[in-house]
Amino acid sequence: MAAGVLPVSGAPARGPAASRRDNPLVFVCGGKKDGGGVTSMDDFLLKFFPKVYRRKHEPALDSNYCKYDNQGLQLFTSSLYLAGLTSTFFASYTTRRLGRKLTMLIAGAFFLLGVIFNGAAQDLAMLIVGRILLGCGVGFANQAVPLFLSEIAPTRIRGGLNILFQLNVTIGILFANLINYGTAKLHPWGWRLSLALAGIPAILLTVGSLLVTDTPNSLIERGHLDEGKAVLKKIRGTNNVDAEFNEIVEASQIAQQVKHPFRNLLKRRNRPQLVIAVMLQIFQQFTGINAIMFYAPVLFNTLGFKSDASLYSAVITGAVNVVSTVVSIYSVDKVGRRVLLLEAGVQMFLSQVIIAIILGIKVTDHSKDLSKGYAILIVVMICTFVSSFAWSWGPLGWLIPSETFPLETRSAGQSVTVCVNLLFTFVIAQAFLSMLCHLKFAIFAFFSAWVLVMSLFVLFLLPETKNVPIEEMTERVWKQHWFWKRYMDEEDDTDVIKHANGAKPVQP
Repeated sequence: MAAGVLPVSGAPARGPAASRRDNPLVFVCGGKKDGGGVTSMDDFLLKFFPKVYRRKHEPALDSNYCKYDNQGLQLFTSSLYLAGLTSTFFASYTTRRLGRKLTMLIAGAFFLLGVIFNGAAQDLAMLIVGRILLGCGVGFANQAVPLFLSEIAPTRIRGGLNILFQLNVTIGILFANLINYGTAKLHPWGWRLSLALAGIPAILLTVGSLLVTDTPNSLIERGHLDEGKAVLKKIRGTNNVDAEFNEIVEASQIAQQVKHPFRNLLKRRNRPQLVIAVMLQIFQQFTGINAIMFYAPVLFNTLGFKSDASLYSAVITGAVNVVSTVVSIYSVDKVGRRVLLLEAGVQMFLSQVIIAIILGIKVTDHSKDLSKGYAILIVVMICTFVSSFAWSWGPLGWLIPSETFPLETRSAGQSVTVCVNLLFTFVIAQAFLSMLCHLKFAIFAFFSAWVLVMSLFVLFLLPETKNVPIEEMTERVWKQHWFWKRYMDEEDDTDVIKHANGAKPVQP
């Protein structure tokens, strides 16, 4: 998440909720965006989903866990990710051929168009077009922004600077909750204002893309050596950049020989980076963050919280998300990526197990309320979970892939990373309410088991990339790892270098 996900509900949380990406403000603030955290607003439902509106106001269903199981609205909510998934392959081309800066500008343009269509929507068709445009913005922004930050950052603060991207997302989540709470009280056009306000950060993103310079890596890769060296001197604050410049040039020469970067990703020497990038995205979604954050107001309402308490709880988790992301910024380059992921695994596992036990004992299909003590404990455990995710799997799921691929496969690798993330975000978004209905409290036990699996993966298979220059990952990380070094064949590397220098590669 994606990073973590949060519903943005301003009206009483009685209907199907949306993800954090359902309010464009969230995505624009972090380089991402979606269509309308308004899916719990009565005016919005009455205009676009009258059947859902009628169901929302019917007497509650028998099961406390199945009140919100509506595939139609779930599909509407999660369809954005399909657009993002498709567009990321086009974004891979623009990122490599046109640069990181222009790709971010394209993302900003998609966001602005999506905001216009959604804010002015007169029918479902306009709303869907808007969501498709927003999804394209998601694909282009997620492709370019992490690469831009990783390539432009000094090695010693690369992790913290990259996580600023995630921090902006979490701030967007918090503002989205507050904005939707206010606009839900404005009838009948509050939902339009909620969507239109996302135009402000969308403009900031677009203007910002015009003001920044492209990365030295991208400029050199596209043949602008002098400009790339000048930018490198500027961002490093020194003229003594020859060593780093030569490393980038050498990597660029190799990259220029790669005519099919996606096919090149499948080569043996690129397998470790590809496997880790894909698994991190799958694991990020199976932490259960969506189970807790996608539909937090719905969960709190299901647990017996009143409408305002539900909103306040969602705002609290949003604030915890922001603060914990700041913790990650200051710690990721000091303690390292692995330590944060492993510590968070323990914290997330215990908090989800406790939530499952409380729900299993205290919340049945027909019970409506938790005692005050248990309700507070649930909120504490949810905040415990959110905090651990926000300083680990949320930002590091994007940081690690963006810094591990070599230059010749970096844009293609990031494209696969975004694609897998959006695919599994779609799967969870589409399936969660049905899973909640059928698994009930056991859904948290399901995700806690995944947390255990992913923690073991990190323990044995994820190398530490802290303080390693981005163009030296192969020599200093992959060739030194007890398992992945077997994929770093010397003959394969020699062939690539010869090919970069104009010689024909040795045939096996």
